[in-house]
Amino acid sequence: MRYRRFGKTNLRLSVLSLGTMRCLASPEVAAETVGAAIAAGVNHLETAQGYGESERYLGAALAQRPEARSQLYVTTKVSPTPERATMERAIAVSLERLGLDYIDCLAIHGLNTPEHLAWVTDSEGCMAAVRAAIAAGRVGHVGFSTHGPLELILAAIATEQFSFVSLHYNYFFQRNAAAIAAAAAQDMGVFIISPADKGGQLYTPPPALEALCAPLSPLAFGYRFLLSDPRITTLSVGPASPEELAWPLSAMAEAGDVGAIGDRLEAQLQERLGADRCSQCFACLPCPEEIPIPEVLRLRNLAIAYDMDRFGQYRYQMLENAGHWFPGRRGDRCTDCGDCLPRCPEQLDIPKLLRDAHDRLQGPARRRLWG
Repeated sequence: MRYRRFGKTNLRLSVLSLGTMRCLASPEVAAETVGAAIAAGVNHLETAQGYGESERYLGAALAQRPEARSQLYVTTKVSPTPERATMERAIAVSLERLGLDYIDCLAIHGLNTPEHLAWVTDSEGCMAAVRAAIAAGRVGHVGFSTHGPLELILAAIATEQFSFVSLHYNYFFQRNAAAIAAAAAQDMGVFIISPADKGGQLYTPPPALEALCAPLSPLAFGYRFLLSDPRITTLSVGPASPEELAWPLSAMAEAGDVGAIGDRLEAQLQERLGADRCSQCFACLPCPEEIPIPEVLRLRNLAIAYDMDRFGQYRYQMLENAGHWFPGRRGDRCTDCGDCLPRCPEQLDIPKLLRDAHDRLQGPARRRLWG
């Protein structure tokens, strides 16, 4: 296992972090998974209040290994709130569930909207409670996790309140490159969320993607692409059992030329898409119908270029089902208003492509994630 400095926190974290959202089958399975991760050299364990019993299960697993606590770093995440008192209670709840005297890193969980940003910039709001917890030694460092748009992430970084950021970024989604640069300029730690699952369902890739990434597996390529960037500290892995932990560990041992694979992927994208390729410039936004046009067309790109239809359906079907975690409306909501057309530098027939993307990716109806 390799270790990297987590920005201004000065913590040295393993390049793979154990995310515990899926370690929920039982306290026993959670303890076994945590134990296997520690044995493999993972020293950063991440959970959240919103992950069901995850904090309690992680706390129980840590209680079985009191001698390891000083060698481990624990991050938990709590939702943003306008009230200081609510955050004070939330921190107390996490400490109690984890059975810890202090939390190494606390992340504001899901800083996704302008309203959330306003809450953390209120000097008397929730961040006042976080600062007090740091002063009292109950929290070591504060950061934020986000599924929000790039502009909001940059605004949150610009507040200079945070020591690290957890965000989405991977080979197939490089929109947040500017946020990584901004975080690095402030010496913030960078934690990549779900690079295997949200990064393309790389545990179960289509044969076309496997062939393009050879001799690496797509999972190994994805990890190596990210870790070739020294500004990135650690990647989240989320096994549900000790057996699933073997996949990312074995991927880390593979060898291959990441640059050559990237060139092949780029050539395939251009060959398959031709003049219909969306280059992800985002000039088409805003859409009057609140369709996230670049994201819909990104998923279409991946489905056509690399046969990543299943991944595209998985993400596309979250639209209108996931609130501020994945906002926007489906491509079939397009009214042919033409508002986006003069802004597209590639002169794409965006309404036509949105309809095609919807036909490819709509799949069966899904239930809402909550509400």
